Amino acid sequence: MWWGEEAAKGAKIAVWWDMKECPIPEGYDAGRIRPSLEAAFKERGYSGPVSSITAYGDQTQTPVHILQGLLSTGVSVAHTRSESTNYILYRDIVEWRGQNPPPATMMIISNQVGGDLSWDLARLQQRSQYNLFLAYSKAPCVLSVLSTSSRWLWEKLLGDNNNNRIETRSVQYKLSAMILCCCKSCNFDCQSPEKFRKHLSSYKHARQESVYPTYKEVNRVTETWGRNYAAAPEYATAKILVWWNMFDCPIPEGYDARRVRPSLEEAFKKLGYSGPVSITAYGDLNHTPEHLLRGLSSTGVSLAHTILDVTYKRMYSDLLDGQKSNPTPTNIMVISDTDTHQAFSTPLVRLVQKQKHNLFLAYSSRPCKMFVLLPSAEWLWHSLLEVSEKRKHVLQKCTSESESDRGGESSAMLYCKVCCGGQGPDYKSLDYLRTHLSSEEHAQEEYSITAFVQLKTKNRNLSLLAQYDREHRQQWRQARKHSGRVFFFLIIIYVDLELENLNPADVVALDVELKNLQPSGEIVTR
Repeated sequence: MWWGEEAAKGAKIAVWWDMKECPIPEGYDAGRIRPSLEAAFKERGYSGPVSSITAYGDQTQTPVHILQGLLSTGVSVAHTRSESTNYILYRDIVEWRGQNPPPATMMIISNQVGGDLSWDLARLQQRSQYNLFLAYSKAPCVLSVLSTSSRWLWEKLLGDNNNNRIETRSVQYKLSAMILCCCKSCNFDCQSPEKFRKHLSSYKHARQESVYPTYKEVNRVTETWGRNYAAAPEYATAKILVWWNMFDCPIPEGYDARRVRPSLEEAFKKLGYSGPVSITAYGDLNHTPEHLLRGLSSTGVSLAHTILDVTYKRMYSDLLDGQKSNPTPTNIMVISDTDTHQAFSTPLVRLVQKQKHNLFLAYSSRPCKMFVLLPSAEWLWHSLLEVSEKRKHVLQKCTSESESDRGGESSAMLYCKVCCGGQGPDYKSLDYLRTHLSSEEHAQEEYSITAFVQLKTKNRNLSLLAQYDREHRQQWRQARKHSGRVFFFLIIIYVDLELENLNPADVVALDVELKNLQPSGEIVTR
């Protein structure tokens, strides 16, 4: 459950429906669309009013009786050119969000939510969380970055014409100024389906669609959201949880590890954040110089030993535990090249949509494309650590105070995230942790994890090969067999035409060559 779900259960619901992607089944009563949706919402415990349902599509292809059925139950219809439907539908969603603050529920009925719409909508959801329902005619083949309360297959959502759960069949919906037939190409609207169809067949409409451009790409409104924002009041004094992947973002050579915490805290302070900071660094501590480990732990940075194969898994598991034990609102910072590891970034996007978390990012190099994660601030790792000469004495003072206040490394937590399923004890001191990491038991655990990951990868590749064989081998054999027959047929025609010009020795040689070329099992005769 996400943080605002209870409040959304009694709030308004708005629906946007792509009729081409999710058409009305043949023979289905269009007047039952709204009752079917309302019954599904009621089953999930949502009792808020369905303030709007808008059906998008090329309405020149929609029969008048379908339009009448939709309008009679309060479903608006919007005409769009097929190639522009995604653009217009999403534009209307963004406009509605600007006019209707949460709590509220949005429902999108389209197969494109897992594709064109998801990137920008997921970023919007991280900034302002609405309850989200999805319906589609076919389930997406990849995990969506969108966090939803409910999902349906379109035909199952509608049921059949005799669906007993629909109790509102006899309810009459009164047309209001909000229920319209709308032509998005001409900014024309009316409440009569006959008048609407007359407009769509008019010369004026045809000229408008011909002259004005077609917008095929969704307008990503968050693409310009890239700067570091000042702290919002609700997050300014909230706790800051930092999860740092040292494999992706190591300490630069020659850099004083004791300056990492002060550098982060200074960056937060510049944006107006003053809450307590907790930092956990993940890396191969067996291969990290001891002076770096002692420098980090002396400033209260917790250290977690991992190997590359399980780093993201352990980070996300700890992040979930951290957000459960720290009430929202909370600030979360991830120092990692998260865009290179979808298994980490996708669930993180979904988590930020569910909970009131404010997100910071730092990475070793600027991504080639914009993150689907929407941070309030982001930095290049090296630039985040860089501190001007005039600030050095402040950092040194802060570092010395941190050591004395925290009692050296005793304030830092020291973990092995390889053993005990990542739930091992706090080793209290670096010496104890080092002793564990050099043990035979730990070495065996690392070997087991590495071997398991390699076996899993091998099995996945074998499964993909087997799937390819099932889908293509027979087709490939048939194509090869057919091409072989065509090839020999052409040769035979050539031989028939030229045989009179060959001497007996040449005929024998050609016959031998043909037998060598023909596929096994194929008999070619003249």
